[in-house]
Amino acid sequence: MPTFAAPDGTTLAYRIFGDGSPLVCLAGGPMRDSAYLGDLGGLSAHRMVIVPDLRGTGRSAVPSDVTSYRCDRLVGDVEALRQHLGLTRMDLLGHSAGANLAILHATRHPERVGRLVLVTPSTRAVGLEATATLREEVTRIRAAEPWYPAAAEALESMVAGWVSPEAWQAIAPFFYGRWDTAAQEHQAAEACQRNEEAVQTFGAEGAFDPSATRAALVSHPGPVLLLAGEVDLAAPPGLVAQLGELVPHAELVVQPRAGHYPWLDDAEAFSATVAAFLADPQPSGEA
Repeated sequence: MPTFAAPDGTTLAYRIFGDGSPLVCLAGGPMRDSAYLGDLGGLSAHRMVIVPDLRGTGRSAVPSDVTSYRCDRLVGDVEALRQHLGLTRMDLLGHSAGANLAILHATRHPERVGRLVLVTPSTRAVGLEATATLREEVTRIRAAEPWYPAAAEALESMVAGWVSPEAWQAIAPFFYGRWDTAAQEHQAAEACQRNEEAVQTFGAEGAFDPSATRAALVSHPGPVLLLAGEVDLAAPPGLVAQLGELVPHAELVVQPRAGHYPWLDDAEAFSATVAAFLADPQPSGEA
């Protein structure tokens, strides 16, 4: 795997899939090995997909300063990758918690970001949270599925404060459009792909300034795609729509029957949507 140096000297690794104009893709989790993204359902047939492992995850080194796992501090790593790649401006995709990092980078360095894609995004950076009503809108769609009773009971117990590993396992189907073998294998791999110390630090105090980020998004100059999954418990479409109201140039697409990982549920639909958005005469800007 190719590597580059972060501003503090930490060695960071990244994967490259495909050819063409670069698209830098930031993993979520938070702080999860980017291997779970794969090549985003064949998106590499349309673009050169560049996927970094955030510090302390995957094949990237563990930093000497663990407070550098904080989301706002990771912006420097993304900017270092842009410089390493020789791009004056880059198209940027963020998935889930990685959307927070993509947003912070885009608002801190708007001149360095071309087109911005936020896939089933976490909205902590702008201070939005999913309400019980928004979550019910997606969970009730699954009521006829065989795993639903156990999952709904576990979710209700978690809302009441009874959180356990067993409950998390029970609600896992709510994050996938199809709870098939591929989804179950994808979910099973998660436990060994997380850096738990980094997870705790990612959103620590000071990581986000929602009011400042909202203000910056209002003047964000570039086009933004918000891709939600119709049945995603983590980022319900109604929540993603609220994020869209904060971004003047945002386009909202809800992928039918998709969960939190829409490229797994329908790779063709996902890659077609993202590729169409990115296919613009405005170049991403190689130096």
